[in-house]
Amino acid sequence: MENQTTTFSDIFKNSFLEGFDLARQNLTVANVILALLMALGVGLFIYFVYRKTYRGVLYSHTYNLSLILITMITTLVIMVISHSLGLSLGMVGALSIVRFRTALKDPSDSVYMFWSIVEGITLGAGFYLLAIVGALCIGAAVFGISFLGKAGGDTFLLVIHCDQQGERAAAQVLKRIQKKRLKSKTVTRGGTELTYEIRLPNSRTGFVDELLGQDGVIDAALVSYKGDLA
Repeated sequence: MENQTTTFSDIFKNSFLEGFDLARQNLTVANVILALLMALGVGLFIYFVYRKTYRGVLYSHTYNLSLILITMITTLVIMVISHSLGLSLGMVGALSIVRFRTALKDPSDSVYMFWSIVEGITLGAGFYLLAIVGALCIGAAVFGISFLGKAGGDTFLLVIHCDQQGERAAAQVLKRIQKKRLKSKTVTRGGTELTYEIRLPNSRTGFVDELLGQDGVIDAALVSYKGDLA
């Protein structure tokens, strides 16, 4: 009688294949619908968090909607991978040739996209409770960070066109603003252009009208700015 030796590789291979067999048994229409509905709910939550905490200049509704679709599509992909060994290998090969050429202007947008993908992976693997608890915790953290960021006020760029007399008058008006920084000063034959980075508590912009009333100030423009004033 020959001795049969079981190696770690055999144990891992058997466990791996048994896992796929069990996954195939759990693949039903009800489970697929439940996973996609869960993905839709979590995607809508991510949509809500992104919309409420967005601090940029131009909000993209299309990008925000894509976060919901990414969550659902990732869930479906993971369900396919986890329920079929052959399809999983083919899908990995197919996805490896996909190239996304759309550049994200804000680093936080890539974080939200990664969040949607991770939630989709978790839901597709069947860890519904983990996905919901994770989404709630991350959403609470995002709201907390956003609240702390807005506590100091909103950041703007102030552009002033003036002459030499208006420059001195503008400096007197801006003394009341504690957080400000001169970004650029352009002097031409027609006058001077001053660009300030300022932070305003509660978006109090009444000083702009006061600037325009100063002698030598031609015009003043206040533009929302996404940067952070140190």
